[in-house]
Amino acid sequence: MLLTIALAQMDVRPGQREDNLSRALDLAAQARALEADILVMPELWLDGYALERAQEWASPLGEGGFAHQAALARMARVYVAGSLFERHAGGISNTAAFYSPDGDLLASYRKVHLFGPMQETQHLVAGDRLCLCDTPWGPTGLAICYDLRFPEIFRTLALAGAVLFLLPAQWPTRRIQAWDILVRARAVENEVFVAACNRVGRDADVTFPGFSLVADSWGTALAKGDDSERLVVAEADLREVQKVRRFLTVFDDRRPGAYQIPTSKDR
Repeated sequence: MLLTIALAQMDVRPGQREDNLSRALDLAAQARALEADILVMPELWLDGYALERAQEWASPLGEGGFAHQAALARMARVYVAGSLFERHAGGISNTAAFYSPDGDLLASYRKVHLFGPMQETQHLVAGDRLCLCDTPWGPTGLAICYDLRFPEIFRTLALAGAVLFLLPAQWPTRRIQAWDILVRARAVENEVFVAACNRVGRDADVTFPGFSLVADSWGTALAKGDDSERLVVAEADLREVQKVRRFLTVFDDRRPGAYQIPTSKDR
């Protein structure tokens, strides 16, 4: 299936909801004009990374920022993925929500791996389960930013049938080389497509370079952003996933029984 995937590479300004929403609406309108099928927003696209205010900004699924994201999907007639602060019985989580063009919530995923250096562990509750969503183009997985460093997520979901991953992020300039490597690696090692949207701009002493990209199942960047606020658009033919898997039979050639560390008596 041929999809047009748009990445809303925007400058997320902490606490400036109206400004962030206005720019998101503009990028969503551009996606609609291009007849995009999927729009991926950055991590915490509405409120920014001021975790100390997460309690103030968080809302249950279907309310607050999540209602705004559903409205984006309806307005642009596009599938929309992006993360926001979610309030739930266990606390506050960084949650990726995925909406249909009708504004229906198709899936949600609470960030499993919290990034300690940015104090996420002090303010947020980690998720404890993965997310795989059925869509017209095939099973689609959700992940968020730091999750890129944990290949177990992507391999587990790929083994369950995932053909596409959608990943919102706020990945800083100082580690941008790792960003490019990891997005491509998650794609090529699992023979899937990965659509990863990173923010641009500056937040306190941290700069964010954008460089959002869509990588195909060979690890090739179909489209890649620069450091400006813009829509990054790629045409993705998901039929390539099965072609690649027939050519390089990675999943058939796995040997899980051999993936064990020998004990001392086995050496």
